[in-house]
Amino acid sequence: EVQLQASGGGLVQPGGSLTLSCTAPRKISSFVSMGWFRQAPGKEREAVSCLSTTDARTYYGDSFKGRFTISSDSAKKVVYLQMNSLKPGDTAVYYCAADPPPYSGSYSRVAEYDYWGQGTLVTVSS
Repeated sequence: EVQLQASGGGLVQPGGSLTLSCTAPRKISSFVSMGWFRQAPGKEREAVSCLSTTDARTYYGDSFKGRFTISSDSAKKVVYLQMNSLKPGDTAVYYCAADPPPYSGSYSRVAEYDYWGQGTLVTVSS
């Protein structure tokens, strides 16, 4: 069982920033990719940003390009999601996830990720 620990959510005003953290129980290179996903009430879970641990390629959903940045600290076994210029529409529960080998051909599909954190709520409101 892989337990991912997500943290960093909270209440932020529109235009503000937050950084989410996801701590893995083992080195992140043991996974094919790490990703951040979100789910708003009444909506499907969607990919926000994903990171290949083999070649550092990144994926960003169209709504997040230029505003969000995914990064990692291998020594700390942590993956971060820096979120800037937050909008009320970004309000959701954010989940981190890990995709174990073998590589399936996609970094952004929800179904590829076997391990999920508990989620952290981000609320963007004035």
